[in-house]
Amino acid sequence: MNSLLHDPQLAYHLSLLSAYLAVGLTAIGSLIGCCHAGAAALGCWKRAYQDNKPAAFVLSIFAGAPLSQTIYAMILMMMLTAKTTPENPVLFSHFCMGFFGGLLLMVAALYQGKIGALACDMFGATNKGFGNAITVVGIVETVGLFATIFAAMAI
Repeated sequence: MNSLLHDPQLAYHLSLLSAYLAVGLTAIGSLIGCCHAGAAALGCWKRAYQDNKPAAFVLSIFAGAPLSQTIYAMILMMMLTAKTTPENPVLFSHFCMGFFGGLLLMVAALYQGKIGALACDMFGATNKGFGNAITVVGIVETVGLFATIFAAMAI
């Protein structure tokens, strides 16, 4: 068991795995977040069509907002894979950055989708408050940005 921990090839591959794990976890969060917000947007559009009103296309902004977290995860993945070489595997620190960075971005995408769903409901019902809603979505976006920037500083 102890020899496995000192195997440079294993350390190298686990470091790369953590980089890909960041994207995988975040993509799951983005998918679920987009499904929440997208379903709410579709419900608002259905209501608008039933009332013979124009459907607000701006709701698609809320539905797609969680996708940005996956872009941040891809940036994190590229930074992690660029620093990992077979001669210099940085297993523990990279694994933590990949796993916890991906986990944080996944949760940010999930909550961005939930906030986007509520924003769709609010704007779809009142046709007011877009600026307020996009501000709250942007606050969650900032969490993902900070996570990416802080990981970049640590690498």
